[in-house]
Amino acid sequence: MFPDELRARAAALIDRYRAEGRRVATAESCTGGLVAALLTEIAGSSDVFDRAFVVYSNAAKAELLGVAPALLAEHGAVSAAAARAMADGALARSAASVAVAVTGIAGPGGGSAEKPAGLVHFARAGAGAAADERRVFPGGRAAVRRASVAFALALLEAAR
Repeated sequence: MFPDELRARAAALIDRYRAEGRRVATAESCTGGLVAALLTEIAGSSDVFDRAFVVYSNAAKAELLGVAPALLAEHGAVSAAAARAMADGALARSAASVAVAVTGIAGPGGGSAEKPAGLVHFARAGAGAAADERRVFPGGRAAVRRASVAFALALLEAAR
């Protein structure tokens, strides 16, 4: 399902996190669970992967992750604030020590001058692992989602 290079990186991450005693949770919107799918494609990932929250709607972000509706109203679902709240919510609602969140506009529609298609916000939460990133990926929907999965994996790899 995923390119060999991504699978190899995911396998190395699973091995490293297992050795470090870390567990992972994901909170995903525009990727629709693809980060979780990549990680769980690796045999033995259950030692490391705790759970995934696929929160495509604002209601799901609020109900499952505790993202404040006022935050979503003020900043939008595609924002650094939303990504941070999603990552923090996933960490708080799981047994994970590191959580990664992804929210964006995969396109082709739904974008604006302020928030174009391809805009994706990421956040990582966990002890010593906090990070917030904003990227605009080129290409169509599939390309944006693939790039988002790879970037989310890179955020997990960079957690120390």
